[in-house]
Amino acid sequence: MTLKVKLGIFLLSVASLSLLWRSDFTQRLQLRYNDTCPCEVCFSSHHTMLNHHLRRSVKPFLSANTSVSEETFQWWKRLQKEKHNFTYFKSTLDKLFKIISPIPDLIKPSPDKCRTCAVVGNSVNLKGSHYGPLIDFQDIVIRSYAPIKTKIKANKDLVMVLNPAFMRYVHEIWLKKKGNYPSTGFMAFIFALHICDEVHVFGYGADHDGNWSHYFEGLRNKKLKTGQHPGHQEYAIIQQLAKEKTITFYKGS
Repeated sequence: MTLKVKLGIFLLSVASLSLLWRSDFTQRLQLRYNDTCPCEVCFSSHHTMLNHHLRRSVKPFLSANTSVSEETFQWWKRLQKEKHNFTYFKSTLDKLFKIISPIPDLIKPSPDKCRTCAVVGNSVNLKGSHYGPLIDFQDIVIRSYAPIKTKIKANKDLVMVLNPAFMRYVHEIWLKKKGNYPSTGFMAFIFALHICDEVHVFGYGADHDGNWSHYFEGLRNKKLKTGQHPGHQEYAIIQQLAKEKTITFYKGS
């Protein structure tokens, strides 16, 4: 029996670049470059929105060989309210890749393995949905926001860094520059489209009354909606991809 590999990817706030890989995994995630897969339904030319928007040339992770343009850095810098310049940014990356793996350890796609992913957002509609067993059934689980810490205990060989160019691509290509920047949940969703053969989506969207809130906190302000994130645009894209049967979307309670 093939051992399932569960992956918890914590997409930190937009002020951070890091993606943490849990150290108890025996395999590592690989990018899906092939156009075929052993799944019952694979991504194909029939998936109109996906083919219009997916840019496989945009790498989700940074490596020591990645060239981040100064234009992309300036875009990212405005979001972070970063004070340092491009030279400092590049110098920091050089130092970083002397600590963590300079090249992400990504195994090659397998023609006989359908890699299924569960992308779990933080919408309140997760409450009472009883999706837990279905989420855990998937090979890879990409979960919700995690608070930023100044120190993180992790296996340095399993740490990967989100590419600012990937964040910009999600904002400009998928969201057409709507909102100030994409939510971490939506970036996690697009990330899954790049690395998974089959995508199952949970915990996105407003509740049945149209309120946007998180499952881990009470609703404090019904007028807040999605803040600086283009929530309605993000949700519409997920719905369209579900309609085209590119993904499977579980709306919750």
